Amino acid sequence: MKKWSIRIIAGLLCLIAVVFAGFYIWSEQTYQPSEELHAHVDKNDFNKEDGIITFVPDEPNGTGIVLYPGAKVEPEAYGYYAKKLMSEGYFVAIPEVLFNFALFESGKADEIREAHPSIEHWVIGGHSLGGVAAASYAYNHLQEIEGVIFLASYPSSGSDFSATEMPMLSLYAEKDGLSTLEDIEDTRQLLSNKAVLHEIIGGNHAQFGLYGEQKGDQAASISGIEQQDEMAAVTLDWLEGLR
Repeated sequence: MKKWSIRIIAGLLCLIAVVFAGFYIWSEQTYQPSEELHAHVDKNDFNKEDGIITFVPDEPNGTGIVLYPGAKVEPEAYGYYAKKLMSEGYFVAIPEVLFNFALFESGKADEIREAHPSIEHWVIGGHSLGGVAAASYAYNHLQEIEGVIFLASYPSSGSDFSATEMPMLSLYAEKDGLSTLEDIEDTRQLLSNKAVLHEIIGGNHAQFGLYGEQKGDQAASISGIEQQDEMAAVTLDWLEGLR
């Protein structure tokens, strides 16, 4: 092989390595759980094993919920919401995902479901890009997943549920600067005819978890806990309708 060919290949490999290293470093700069969360959820409430955080109810009702985190958001940031659901008998699992992007590991729910064979009914959901990943999983497991929860999220065009009977809950916020009201409206045609949509007045994108402010978001006019309590109340009411 000519020397110039070797130099070109070596240069391309170096460029790929630099780009990957840069992406990896950026992906690891995650949004951490806020003090607001730690004030309401004790570290002992988190059961973590093999990169999956679980909230296990004392009196399980037979339904499990897999919740995919938003991009670069630590799973613990959803602990308050998960604890609220757990208090009503729901098992909740929030996995760590590859490069902190659920889209890279949308099949993570398989691992969770296989580890808990006694759970008869499964719902999947996610925040922001985590919701896109959850929709992709549900679309490919229509006979196994009994509901989808979108938190400031919506399906991609490759997961068109409009011809299905999949129960869906879409929670979105008035002051969301990332998954905007226009985005929610523009993707409504991808939801099933059983979709329930609920707008949180005064809420924003970052308060679908508790991890502080997020670049590009708008300022909320309600507290994070107020938004989380409304999320949980609406979710629990919707879940009750599935049983």
